[in-house]
Amino acid sequence: MEVWILYGDDIESNADLAFEARRFLREGKKMGVDVKVIKPAQFDILVTQGDRESILIDGKAVALPDFVFPYFNHNDQGYFALAIVRQLQQLGVHVFNGADVIETVRDKLHTHQILAKSGIDTPDTMLAKFPVDIDLIEKNIGFPVVVKTLNGALGIGVFLLENRSAFQDLMELVGETNPNLQLIFQKFVSVSKGRDLRLLVVGGEVIAAMERRAQDGGFKANYSAGATVHEFIPDKEAIEIALNTSKVLNIDIGGIDLLFKENGGYTICEANTFPGFKGLEKASGVNIAEKIFNAMQAELDKSGGVSRAMKKQDLQEGVAEDIAAVHATRH
Repeated sequence: MEVWILYGDDIESNADLAFEARRFLREGKKMGVDVKVIKPAQFDILVTQGDRESILIDGKAVALPDFVFPYFNHNDQGYFALAIVRQLQQLGVHVFNGADVIETVRDKLHTHQILAKSGIDTPDTMLAKFPVDIDLIEKNIGFPVVVKTLNGALGIGVFLLENRSAFQDLMELVGETNPNLQLIFQKFVSVSKGRDLRLLVVGGEVIAAMERRAQDGGFKANYSAGATVHEFIPDKEAIEIALNTSKVLNIDIGGIDLLFKENGGYTICEANTFPGFKGLEKASGVNIAEKIFNAMQAELDKSGGVSRAMKKQDLQEGVAEDIAAVHATRH
């Protein structure tokens, strides 16, 4: 099986998800999976009725892989990167996750719209326009209020505003510097301040989970922001809400973040189609990279597919046999 990881940064750096990209390479080598990490900038997109078995990388036609995992950090998620994913899907490559899924989950408001329609518990969420009506926010969401940029990730662009005064100050700053910035406002789940759960769903199964806790009384529990991680054995309710969230959002591989509710149970914080798993492997002891490759192989087997490498080998062997037969009849 050949797998491409689409990742835009230097994998030997300390950039977000670089550690995970290295893990994929190491684990793939152990498992006999041919793994290549390719930057979106290396691609060119040529739409043609001709060759449907290759794509252009560094200006040259390259045979398609069996699987592609778009593993985009925050800077990779523009139109061009998604166009690459769509092109690969159109050419028949298995992709975890598809372009439409990436686009949906990246939009936090759209995500919550879908979850609410499906009856999955989420905090009350509101999209407001500038100038923001503070009275409307207070009436419908209340204070403290969580403010998020629409497409943020890794806890970047997330604020907890305790009162009207703090809210007004931030809105004035945003209004002066970037009035076109799209913000959502979300009900604060106080009992879950500084802690949440991450459940990793792969191929319709929760394969690992952890609890994250912010340090020094902080608000955000992202591991990349310094939170500590702890083993968590998910109960039936946590598993069900994570699986249902992945199902309605059509996520193949995703990190589902849950908040604790006041009277027990959970509510969805957000979903992530590019989940980092350094902290998750540390907390759970699960080999995440291996699990993902196994899920890809299972999907390939389920579709009755044969790896492209095997097809190429069979074709070459068939040609060799034909040539040998021709020689035999001549002599």
